[in-house]
Order: sequence, then structure tokens, then C-alpha cells
Amino acid sequence: MNNDSLIEKTTGAEEVVWDLTDLYLSADDDVFISDLNTLEQKCLDFNGKWNGNIASKPVSEFVSMIEEYEGLVELMDKLSSFAQLVWSTNTEDPANGRMLQTTREVIAKAHQHVIFLSNEISELSDDVMNRLLNSREMESRRHWLELINDRKPYRLSNEVEQVLSLKSLSSRFAWVRLHDEMMSAQVFKLHEHEYTEAEIMKLLQEPSRETRRAAAEAITQGLKESARVQTYIFNTVVTDHYLNDQLRGFQSWISHRNLENEVPDESVNALINNVVERSDLLRRYYALKKRLLGFDEMFEYDRNAPVETDKSFWTWDAAKDVVVSAYSEFHPRFGEIVELFFDRSWIHAPVSKGKNGGAFSAGTIASVHPYIFLNYMGSDRDVQVLAHELGHGVHQYLSRSQGPLLMDTPLTIAETASVFGEMITFNKLFASAGSRKEKLSMLMGKIDDIVSTVYRQIMLNRFEDAMHTARRSTGELSVENMCDIWLKTQHEQYGDSITLTDGYRYWWSYISHFMHVPGYVYAYAYGELLVLALHEIYKSNKETFSDKYIKFLSSGGSKRPSELLQPFGINTDDPEFWKIGLGVIERMISEAEQLSEPYGQE
Repeated sequence: MNNDSLIEKTTGAEEVVWDLTDLYLSADDDVFISDLNTLEQKCLDFNGKWNGNIASKPVSEFVSMIEEYEGLVELMDKLSSFAQLVWSTNTEDPANGRMLQTTREVIAKAHQHVIFLSNEISELSDDVMNRLLNSREMESRRHWLELINDRKPYRLSNEVEQVLSLKSLSSRFAWVRLHDEMMSAQVFKLHEHEYTEAEIMKLLQEPSRETRRAAAEAITQGLKESARVQTYIFNTVVTDHYLNDQLRGFQSWISHRNLENEVPDESVNALINNVVERSDLLRRYYALKKRLLGFDEMFEYDRNAPVETDKSFWTWDAAKDVVVSAYSEFHPRFGEIVELFFDRSWIHAPVSKGKNGGAFSAGTIASVHPYIFLNYMGSDRDVQVLAHELGHGVHQYLSRSQGPLLMDTPLTIAETASVFGEMITFNKLFASAGSRKEKLSMLMGKIDDIVSTVYRQIMLNRFEDAMHTARRSTGELSVENMCDIWLKTQHEQYGDSITLTDGYRYWWSYISHFMHVPGYVYAYAYGELLVLALHEIYKSNKETFSDKYIKFLSSGGSKRPSELLQPFGINTDDPEFWKIGLGVIERMISEAEQLSEPYGQE
């Protein structure tokens, strides 16, 4: 490999590891062990005190019950967060896997004893429910009651809910964990060197076309070797999802996800249809990129090729400085929160074998704070990922004020702060660019990210839709079935703008979102287009926007997304709304086209 390859450089992030002691000191911590050992009894006590005994309670006692329940939810989430975070950094350590599984089993058993609560609340008479919804004492938890009402038609008996919860450990969750551990342990061999998933994927952003091609072939070979097992895992998880939908009465494979996201099916369909109808923008962009790269034909491994001569390299400290500065300039409160993640060791940044790929921000619990997980290697894209995850972190940090039941937002809103964080960071960098060529390079990189977030995620949604539909109508899918569906749904949007090599047919198999949260991926496109619209509002009224935005993020999941967005004058239920963000993308492509004529002119 070229000695200048990103993965062979040190960034300063190699020693940036998180300190989880705000959760527990270690897996051997007496407090962790005690919490694990006493959780089920605490839930049993709660059950004995309240089960079958809430309908006639005055509001004050009902509130006391909810406060007690919140404490149990917080404890379960604390145990789960700690075990998951420890495991994510080294999935190959059997002790970590054992701790994760033990913790999940303990929580699942304990959870059986509190499942009754949602069912009993949903069975309250309209008079009692209205009294609770309108009471001052329940004002801060009102939306939690509304959500229980929304899910009432799909709720099963206590006994069935208990069985489904307990069996999930040996059904869906077990298969998802197998997928994750396989991908974490997977090595991709290239030029006598072994790469993790995060490392090999990073090579697809290298300037050298030969490096990208060779990396793509190595990825294909690795995925092909495990494709049969991954196909079986996918089939099993998709079937489990189908059976749950049947039991609960959901009409579509995506309806359950839409319910959890608090958006109507019609709004999601409008998002998808608007993006698909404007596939011309995607093809137009790749036509421009092909011309700038000097290619007669673009392959899938060229999609993320940088349009630049010298690839930027960011040390950890340099990335930190620019992201903290961008957030601080937007609002001082944002800068203060972002600083906490660095100063208090709330980030895990190194790349290592056995560590999960990708990046995420774990909100953990209301009484602690979020933790951010990265695989940082110093690329321009890594800086944007850092800004993205810190956006999640700021959102989760602020929303803790809503308490354990309403601190989390639906996925459709959860991506807002992260994508907005990317945007303000990009704007800062773009404003400091000197030459026309540098501005073009940066703008093309940003459009790459937006295209991946909007168009690629809708392509993934189309694959998911076709996969779930085929599995339900024709039965178990073979490796070739899965590969054919993948290539077909990719071709439908790329058209002739990208040539897909035959090896690319296996690349569906590493995408964990399909199994972790079926239906999840459209939320990325939803969040990106929402942020592009929000950013237009911000540009026209910066004086009042940031304070309004902080209030929006601090609200967490205490209101429906439509209500949270009302202060900005946004209505995502309007099918025409999605055209605003797509219009911004079109303007960015036009700007890139203008900067490219003539390409390279200072």
C-alpha cells in the first residue's frame, strides 16, 4: 500500500478512549453486580404494588407510580448502555460477549414484570385517560400517555407481550448479535495486509483509482465468503419482523417503524416518492463528477472519490478545534456542551480489530450523559462524522431534561441535530477556502455526503421494501435472490450514471441497519431534507433561530414531531415540503457546475 494511505498515519485519536465510570467502574464493580442482581426483584415489587390496581387511583398516586417506573427504566437502560458500550469496543473478547448477553437476559426477565403497565394504561376508560391527560401533574409526561394510546390497537395481552420480549433474546437479538460479531471479526485482505471493515471502507475515499478498485475487490471477496451465513441471518430477522407484524396487525412491513417514528405512512411515502422522482439530480451530479475525474465510465467504487489533488489529513486536535469552533459560533451553549465530550472523555475514537465499525452517539440515561463512538482516521469525512455525532450528543445532552420516558426522540427527528452540526461545520470550512479549486473540492465532498444521506438511503429503503415483500410472498430468499434484489434497486436510481460491477451484488450484507432497526434507513433522508429546509430558515433569520433551535432540541420526545416543528413553520405532512430540500441540492449541484468551468481556475 501507499505509505501515505490514511490508515497508516497516526492522528492523535489512538489514545482517545471513553471513561464509562459515570455509568459503572467496570464489569466487576460491586454496584454493577448489585444492580444486575436486584433488578428483577425491584420489578417484581413494582408489579405487586401496582398490577391490577391503577384504574381507581387519584392522579397524585398515578404520578408516584410513574416516577417509580421511571427509576426502573433508568436502571435497565443504565445496565444495558454500559454492557453495550463495553462490548462495542472489543466484540472478540468472550468476557464482553458474556456480560452483554447476561445483562440482556437479566433485563428481559425483569421487564416481564413491568409490561403490564402499558397494557393497563391503554385499557383505562376514556374518562380516566382524559383526566390524566388534562391534569397539571401529568403535564410533563402527557405525550408518553398519548404514545400508549397510539399503540393501543397493536398491543397484545400481557402474557403474549411477556413471551415475545423474553423470546427475543434467543430469536432476533441473537441473530443481530451474530451479524455484528461476524462483521467486527471480519478481515479483508489486500496486498498481504489485513483490514477491518472501517479501514477497508475508508480506502474507497482514496484519490488513487487503483487503490479504490483493489479495496472494492477485497471487500467483495470478504463479503462473498460470508454471504451464505448473512443471507440466513437476514432471512431469520425479516421473518421474525413479519411474524410480529402479523401478531400485532400491522398492514405493511414499514408501518410499525412509522408508528415508532410518529409519522404517517403517507408522509413517508411522499418523502420516498419525491426523492425517487428527482433521481435526475443524482445522475446529473455523477455526470459532473465523472467529467471532473476525467473518467469515461464511473464504477461504484468511484462514487466517493475525492475531487482534489492533495487529500487533506486531519489530526484529532485539528478536527476538535474546527468542530468546537463551528458549534460555538452557532451558539455559545453548543460550544460548551461539545467541549464536555472532549474534556471529560466521553468519546471513543481509535480504530482497532474487534471494534464495531461505523459511528454512533449513545444517549444512555437522563441522569448521566451521552457517549460518542467513532473510528477516526483523519479524513475530511471523519471530521464531518465527528461533527455529526456531536450533533447527536448535544441533542441527547439537552433532551435529558425530559426524563427517562421522553428524552429520546423518534428517528425522524433524531437525525436533525447531527445533520445540522455537519452543515454548520461545513459552512465554516467552506467560508475559509481560498481558491476556486478548493471551494469546488469541498462542495463536491459535501454533495457526496448529501447524496449518500438522501439518495443512497432511499435506495437502501427500496432494497429493504423489495426484500421484505419478496420474503413475505415467496418464502426464504437465497443468496442470489438477495443479490438480484440489491442490484435491481440500485440500478433503478443510478441508471446509466454508475456502472455496478458484478462483485457489488454482495454489498447489501454488511449494512447492519437492516437488522438492528428494520425500516430505519429512510430516517436519514428525512433528517437531511428536513435540515436543508431548516438551514434555509436559519440563513434568513439568524437572530432568533438558535434560541428557538435549542428549545426544539431540549424538548426531546415530549411532543409529536409535527408539534416540535411548528415554531419553524414546517409541515412535513405536506408532500410538497420535501421539494424544499431537493431544491437546495439542485442549487448546490448548479454551484458546483459553475465552479467547475473552467476546472482548476484560481
